[in-house]
Amino acid sequence: MTAVITRSEGPLYDGADWDYDKIKRVYDAIEHIAQKELGLDVYPNQIEVITAEQMLDAYSSIGMPLMYKHWSFGKHFARDEMLYRKGMRGLAYEIVINSSPCISYIMEENTMTMQTLVIAHAAFGHNHFFKNNQLFQQWTDAHGILDYLEFAKAYISQCEERYGLPAVERVLDAAHAIMPQGVHKYPKKRPLDLMAELKRNRDRQEYQEQTFNDLWRTVPRPAGGRQPSRTVSERKKLLGLPEENLLYFLEKKAPRLEHWQREILRIVRHISQYFYPQKQTKLMNEGCATFVHYTIMNRMFERGMITEGAMLEFLHSHTSVVFQPEFDDPRFSGINPYALGFAMMQDIQRIAESPTEEDRQWFPDLAGSGDGIAAVREAWANYRDESFVLQYLSPALIRKLKLFSVRDDSEDPYLLVENIHNERGYRNLRRLLARQYDLAYLEPDLQIVDVDLAGDRKLILHHRVTNGVLLDEADTKAVLRHIANLWGYEVQLVEVSAVSDAILKEHAVTAPTAMVA
Repeated sequence: MTAVITRSEGPLYDGADWDYDKIKRVYDAIEHIAQKELGLDVYPNQIEVITAEQMLDAYSSIGMPLMYKHWSFGKHFARDEMLYRKGMRGLAYEIVINSSPCISYIMEENTMTMQTLVIAHAAFGHNHFFKNNQLFQQWTDAHGILDYLEFAKAYISQCEERYGLPAVERVLDAAHAIMPQGVHKYPKKRPLDLMAELKRNRDRQEYQEQTFNDLWRTVPRPAGGRQPSRTVSERKKLLGLPEENLLYFLEKKAPRLEHWQREILRIVRHISQYFYPQKQTKLMNEGCATFVHYTIMNRMFERGMITEGAMLEFLHSHTSVVFQPEFDDPRFSGINPYALGFAMMQDIQRIAESPTEEDRQWFPDLAGSGDGIAAVREAWANYRDESFVLQYLSPALIRKLKLFSVRDDSEDPYLLVENIHNERGYRNLRRLLARQYDLAYLEPDLQIVDVDLAGDRKLILHHRVTNGVLLDEADTKAVLRHIANLWGYEVQLVEVSAVSDAILKEHAVTAPTAMVA
């Protein structure tokens, strides 16, 4: 049973050095505050202490503890290590994995105060968000991800031994190139179950081994060749087109892929789907974790669990994390998600507990509800970044952050400050800021729209162009070559205006000289 530590018992630690007994005492105190006072609901925690080199290794493999090998991970490791050794970049204090148990990696170079901060931040802040946010509940399987990654690592290693490293890397290169376009973006009938997926994979392998007969390869094809081509509408209906999940379509329909190649595409697709909620909730996720660690550290200080020196060290780190440079500051590179997320969480608590008349007009259901922590927990559970900003960004916070918008028209020699601090400006600023977190505006809308499997088998994709922004020519050609390697035939990409359906540009890559094998 967790002990409740009071002021009279003195600080939990003193000085910068840490040991496992101190971490255990701090963890117990944080757990009590997080669960009993903040009402957090978390997965079981697994905290591991790692070195700087191990942290760099985790960086290179997209932060996952069990990951298959790929040359790009080694390239990232070499780059990050060089920058770190030269003092050109620092390392994160922690990495946290959306799994059950929730794995938090903390650096052995951290001081005891930093270990306390990152446990509150990652093991309880991020952990609660992973477990309770509806996007993560819908799209990820925290209980099955570690077992699935172990299977993926072993399976790809077996493929490298059986089919050769170049062949496997060629498939992985192509799959990684279209990884962002390898997700299902709309709700499914049931949550993703990676353990069931793992069982289905083993069943498929067993069935193929039992039913394989090499004699079918020698059976002559029927006279007359392929079946006659269907109409466009018939083809689209039969193939389920248009299809925006490129990896899924290639996995299921690519004519020349072997079974093991399709399985690799399926692995990359599941990993891409696992990260899909994180792309949509970076602002909220970091805001949640920052709000949690700030609240817990302050309550620990108020009860004498940490010293004044530890509190000063914490505040120095915290203020660096939530620092937001002004727009004319050389360090400005956009809005800091830690700063905006943390400020919005605090603002929700303020509106719920101490609203102004303006707050009552803008947030009639939230203002004065009384329990600020409960209001924040509700926001964590039910929104993603875009809808969170649309729902909760208040005029008071817009003024505090000094937000404004500028219209930059390439055909106009002057910049226009378009939205300022008035009724209309507040609403427009909230809408414009929310759009910056909408993946529909951040990532290209690519869809497979047609392919005649009974004809030339040319794969046709459309890019729905928003705001007149076309794809980069060199990157587009490189990605299309990867798609052609998987498809095995010619690939064409047509950039189409989302407003008028007019064709703006076309790209094409001829059929590869050899299939992926």
